[in-house]
Amino acid sequence: MADEMISLGAKLKAFAQSQPDAPAVTCGDTTLSYGEFHKLTNRAARGLLAYGVKHGDLVTLGLPNSTDFAVACWAMWKIGATPQPVAFRLPQAELEAIMELAKTPVVIAEFEAKIDRPLLKVADLLAKSDDDSDLPDATSPVSKAPTSGGSTGRPKLILAGQPGVTTKETPAVGGWQLTSASIAVLPAPLYHNAGFGMMMSVLNLGAHLIVLPRFDPEGTLAEIEKRRATWIYMVPTMMNRIWHLPEEVRTKYDLSSLKTLWHLAAPCPPWLKEAFILWLGGEVIQELYAGTEAQASTVISGTEWLEHRGSVGKVRMGEMVAFDDDGNPLPPREIGEIYMRRPEGMAPSYKYLGATAKVLPGGWESLGDIGWFDEDGYLYLADRRTDMILVGGSNVYPAEIEAALEEHDSVQSVAVIGIPDDDLGAKIHAIVQTRGVGDETALREHLKTKLVTYKQPRTYEFVDEPLRDDAGKVRRTALRDARIAKLKEGQPA
Repeated sequence: MADEMISLGAKLKAFAQSQPDAPAVTCGDTTLSYGEFHKLTNRAARGLLAYGVKHGDLVTLGLPNSTDFAVACWAMWKIGATPQPVAFRLPQAELEAIMELAKTPVVIAEFEAKIDRPLLKVADLLAKSDDDSDLPDATSPVSKAPTSGGSTGRPKLILAGQPGVTTKETPAVGGWQLTSASIAVLPAPLYHNAGFGMMMSVLNLGAHLIVLPRFDPEGTLAEIEKRRATWIYMVPTMMNRIWHLPEEVRTKYDLSSLKTLWHLAAPCPPWLKEAFILWLGGEVIQELYAGTEAQASTVISGTEWLEHRGSVGKVRMGEMVAFDDDGNPLPPREIGEIYMRRPEGMAPSYKYLGATAKVLPGGWESLGDIGWFDEDGYLYLADRRTDMILVGGSNVYPAEIEAALEEHDSVQSVAVIGIPDDDLGAKIHAIVQTRGVGDETALREHLKTKLVTYKQPRTYEFVDEPLRDDAGKVRRTALRDARIAKLKEGQPA
């Protein structure tokens, strides 16, 4: 018998009645109980209605991590609208392109922008109404509409295939190994699809969500100890920055309450993954590989990973296959493009707005990743097809070089790209953010024992700004295009 489903607003109302004083969401010094959260979202929902937001609208949301972010989302769901999250530091041109796609009636954000519709804060919504009584039940036709995390050109929206509903009965264990007793820490940005989905999962279980305003390596460890947190989600960039804290700082915090650490959204260097497994335990570390489109996914625990080093796991939902360039499935250990599809008979998991999916016969779709399967069905990723560098006829994957460079204590973040070269076709160029002064000689020495000669960068560039965003994403194509443009102007890359 299928689980009975109810709207996200109705589920919050049920928690407000059954556990009104239980903590729902915390950020900094602000904690909202389930009763307070429910009433605030009722008021904010009426504010949205007053500004003309209707059932079925996509509403662009550009807030930083905060309790206001969660209030805005549940306010939208309570009137049947859809949160359309964007980065809270969005350039004007990108915001305008997204607004055009979403046809959003308002933008809820704290940044400054000159736009042709109301630019609101949550306080503006709350100022419209003091009425915190319940609204008529409503269900959003689309639960969320994030932008594509990998897009480097005109943005596209990914409309979830699921409406704004959840199970009426709270399961003993929900997705992401969460329970109603979980104390979940989210230092990752809520505007990114993974963080957004995890926020939904925690609060749909009636658990306690602790959102960090921004990621701070030591601050995150301190928060785990202070809250006795049982669960956390991080991207590998965060793990790397925590690991490079002085050992006496990293080990002084009591993390014994932590039962689960998920990482996804970007490749995790093997040395870093192993370090965290040995530090926190194999069953604590969990990894998922999937796209925002959610056609299929793999999962692997740290314990499994030690037996299948470098893998992102076995397929747990849907199907995945490695295909060659002619669309033929490949045998184990042969590298090809990874295609995936939904389980047979299941409804589509998404719909693009502003783009068209590339679909092979049989319903197979690709995220652009290259990889292979072993004989046991474990998937290993090489890199994204668009980021692969062809050096003298050999395929070179930037992620491998980046992982090797990030082992060096001085490296904070790195992006590796290919620059056109008359001799080799492309030369490898490393863009490095360091802790202190960049030392090219030291990095070259470091890589001598890590990588074969043709995989070692020919040139280095040192920068002050982070090369990955808060969600751990790096846009290598944009970095490459900017440097090629400089070369055409006669400037050094």
